[in-house]
Amino acid sequence: MAMAALRREGGRFAPLIYPRPITAFRSSPLPPILENEGPVGVRYISTQVVRNRMKSVKNIQKITKAMKMVAASKLRAIQTKAENSRGLWQPFTALLGDLPSADVKKNVVVTISSDKGLCGGINSTSVKISKGLHKLNSGPEKETKYVILGEKAKAQLIRDSKKDIELIITELQKNPLNYTQVSVLADEILKNVEFDALRIVFNKFHSVVSFVPTVSTVLSPEVVEKEAESGGKLGDLDSYEVEGGETKGEILQNLAEFQFSCVMFNAVLENACSEQGARMSAMDSSSRNAGDMLDRLTLTYNRTRQASITTELIEIISGASALEG
Repeated sequence: MAMAALRREGGRFAPLIYPRPITAFRSSPLPPILENEGPVGVRYISTQVVRNRMKSVKNIQKITKAMKMVAASKLRAIQTKAENSRGLWQPFTALLGDLPSADVKKNVVVTISSDKGLCGGINSTSVKISKGLHKLNSGPEKETKYVILGEKAKAQLIRDSKKDIELIITELQKNPLNYTQVSVLADEILKNVEFDALRIVFNKFHSVVSFVPTVSTVLSPEVVEKEAESGGKLGDLDSYEVEGGETKGEILQNLAEFQFSCVMFNAVLENACSEQGARMSAMDSSSRNAGDMLDRLTLTYNRTRQASITTELIEIISGASALEG
């Protein structure tokens, strides 16, 4: 009688006994969710884990949406400045020309990038073009150096081109961009770097989803004068007469300095516009991906909750049937 009663009691609790963990045949460790939230060997996932994951995805989605709105606000403020700055460097291009194929001995590649990330591949594009220019203008009798603006280009170029970096400038957009700030930076570059040609690499803004990698070339006054004497096509400079006590070399020196500061001002603004536009697109994609992930997690949560309810009902029915038997 005692053994029969024991068998009946064992039958009552049988549905509640978990299977013995199988470790001999397990070739890889179980996921953290299975190891932390349920016994080994059972298909089990806690609804609390799914709820926590859904909460974290919702928080990420809020952050990406807020970053998109901030980028849109900054873009509107910078875009007007960038469009107005285009009228500064265009007259210099018509006057002195833009010769990207000029063959000179001392080249300086000015790479403009952002200080912050989360803006797609805008900085990688500038770095790739800068490396291509460096390789193209390198040779036994040539010297090519880098001038870097921005933390992202610095982080990429300093790994394999540290010896070729002449000057690094960061935190350019810490304050609102204006011509005075950029002209001081241009003057700093002209004082510390010897060059025959400055090749400025930046991203020209077209729209929120479109930017074009661009290279602008600024030649030194000596190269401009040499090209003019050799009959090279520079621009409309030779059609003007020089009046006053200044020589042509002094005028070219002043024009080259002013041209570089104007081109730099436009390049920095265009790159800042492209950065904010790329960040808007990246954050919009992140928000949509977070929404898709949230839908999948919601489906998983509902399935898990339904499975747990079904399991509890089966256990209750099994226990009631055992008591009746």
